[in-house]
Amino acid sequence: MVDDDAGRLIRPYTVCNGRTRPSGHFDLMTLVMATGSRPQSYLGPDHTQVLGLCGGPVSVAELAAQIRLPAAVTKVLLSDLADCGAISARAPVHVPLGPEPTDRELLEAVLDGLRKRL
Repeated sequence: MVDDDAGRLIRPYTVCNGRTRPSGHFDLMTLVMATGSRPQSYLGPDHTQVLGLCGGPVSVAELAAQIRLPAAVTKVLLSDLADCGAISARAPVHVPLGPEPTDRELLEAVLDGLRKRL
């Protein structure tokens, strides 16, 4: 429940019944997406809101920002959804940047560009 002037009226950890640890591993960059499978039982309005935001791959950090809850609470909500098969989660894919990802010339060019802007 959110009141625009007062902010959130329910303490964040009441959303997840005081739990502070998710049952699965989620970091801020973990990508989650709805599977299309609905939970067998009703989990709560915050779970429903999170599930509605998972139409495409979205990171845990983005979800936490969108629902205005701490990342720890968001991870607990996501683990509940993953446990009932409503979402899938995966680590982000790292794309190689080429033969030398730490090319010194490229890094120096970026640094020079940043210095010119500041």
